Amino acid sequence: MKSKSNLLYGLALIMLIFVQSSYLFAGNSSSDNEISLFLIMTGLLGGLGMFLYGMEMMSDGMKMTAGDSMRSILEKLTSNRYIAVFIGAFVTMVIQSSSATTVMLVSFVNSGLLNFTQALGVVLGSNIGSTVTAQIVAFKITDYALLLIAAGSIMSLFAKKDTIKHLGFVILGFGLLFYGMKVMSDTMKPLRSDPTFNSILTSFENPFLGILAGAVFTALVQSSSATTGIVITLASGGSITLEAGIPLILGANIGTCVTALLAGLNASRDAKRVAIGHVTFNVIGVLLFCFWIPSFAEFVSNTSDNIPRQIANAHTIFNIAATIIFIPFTPFISRTIINYFPDIEEKRNIEKPVILNLDENVLDQPGAAINSAQAEISGVVGLMERVIGSLVRPFIEQSKNGELKDIENSEIGLKEGLHQRLDKISYLNENISNYLVKISRQDLTNKQSQEVFSLVTALNYLSSIKKIIKLRFDGLLIKKQNLNENFSDKGQEEIFVYHGKLLKQVKRLNKFFSKYDRAKVAKIMEKGEQYRDLEEKYQLEHFKRLSKDVSESVATHEIHIELMDMLKQINTLIELIASSLLEIEDK
Repeated sequence: MKSKSNLLYGLALIMLIFVQSSYLFAGNSSSDNEISLFLIMTGLLGGLGMFLYGMEMMSDGMKMTAGDSMRSILEKLTSNRYIAVFIGAFVTMVIQSSSATTVMLVSFVNSGLLNFTQALGVVLGSNIGSTVTAQIVAFKITDYALLLIAAGSIMSLFAKKDTIKHLGFVILGFGLLFYGMKVMSDTMKPLRSDPTFNSILTSFENPFLGILAGAVFTALVQSSSATTGIVITLASGGSITLEAGIPLILGANIGTCVTALLAGLNASRDAKRVAIGHVTFNVIGVLLFCFWIPSFAEFVSNTSDNIPRQIANAHTIFNIAATIIFIPFTPFISRTIINYFPDIEEKRNIEKPVILNLDENVLDQPGAAINSAQAEISGVVGLMERVIGSLVRPFIEQSKNGELKDIENSEIGLKEGLHQRLDKISYLNENISNYLVKISRQDLTNKQSQEVFSLVTALNYLSSIKKIIKLRFDGLLIKKQNLNENFSDKGQEEIFVYHGKLLKQVKRLNKFFSKYDRAKVAKIMEKGEQYRDLEEKYQLEHFKRLSKDVSESVATHEIHIELMDMLKQINTLIELIASSLLEIEDK
């Protein structure tokens, strides 16, 4: 299991750093007091590795513990941009990763759950939420790092419940983070008197150089919290001043946008706009502050006597101030970005299958990946809706010019259009199934595993609907054409009404996948029983007409029964899909 291998890797890393740091400290006690470049570099890199690994483990543990709950909160997001800011801050604070929030956000926009304007508020909020990590790191609890490592390791290795295991990873991550800080801080002690090293750190007081360094480092490690944490570590050892630290954390806000840009590369146009919006907010925010760093540093210095705390406060104040500045202008920024990246009208091509939502970049975030799969299934259900919508047309509509035409493409017949959509459904189902298999290989919570299983089940039932239509529709159509006889008025009305009820069921199913409206799933189950009763009633009415020797009913008896049976089978399978989806909520 991924979490198990991560733990073993982490423990091996701890042992390595213990050995290395012991050697380093022993070397420092020698009489010659020479600075060993090799020991310093290995100590810094080892401490940095432990710090970054601890931060990743802490973030992963938080996402496993609360990721589903946070995803549900984002799903229920309102159009109010102030609430969106609050939700973005809260979600990021809990999962300890603004990048994770942004990637999740891109998947929501890509799947149609949120629109672009709503997402901008969440982006602003995520910047605020990311500052919580820095505030925690600023607490000097390195003396308890080994205790946290021990407690987290025991919980992760021996706990039976997944929740406790994941909490153990969070605690272990904190321990590794703080011990990495200690290793780096101790390693840099000999460098405090080195003029070259001090000159490099002092150069960061140049705002543009410091911003560039912070942006590049953050882009490499893909975590602004990691950059801020390292700056705090340098400050706690007296290696860096507040005025040198502020440009670095400002640069970190630019570097963190790289993750969102990567997530948006193969996404929808709205998702690309989210990534552009993230860059816009952070770059402009930094530009507004970069010319006032001395004044800003003077203001921040009044918030605490402790430089690490001052840097953490600077990070928080900057992001809150930037949010306050930008939030009134989000509608304007939204319109501007949309004008530069307008929607492209594409003519629907029912022959060419297109994968719209299966984003390989978010597979390491199962919640976002599941959203992508749900969005793609929504497209399949939409196709199925159009297929089912065409099923009874040849039996109750008359064409003046021979064969009925496809409802979307008048150049082809109804039958050809129907089969093109069925082939497209087969192609999409195969790709979605492969994508769900990839998701299942990730480290999933029990609920996420259930979601994946339910989606696989839903796909199988959709495939069954496709097979039923393929097997039965053509034969029924041939029988109807050879018979050249119409249903009775009453029989035609019954088929029309029942078919309309079935279409409503499909629309409800599509509402679930496109808007995650779980009430629609429950509605399917509720209406399913009513429609079964209706089908039985119509069947009885049909046999009454047969007993009365109604000529049209007698002549079309076989076709009438088979057509109603096909519609009934489809309705039953839709109910089964709804039932499998309801199990997610029950769990």
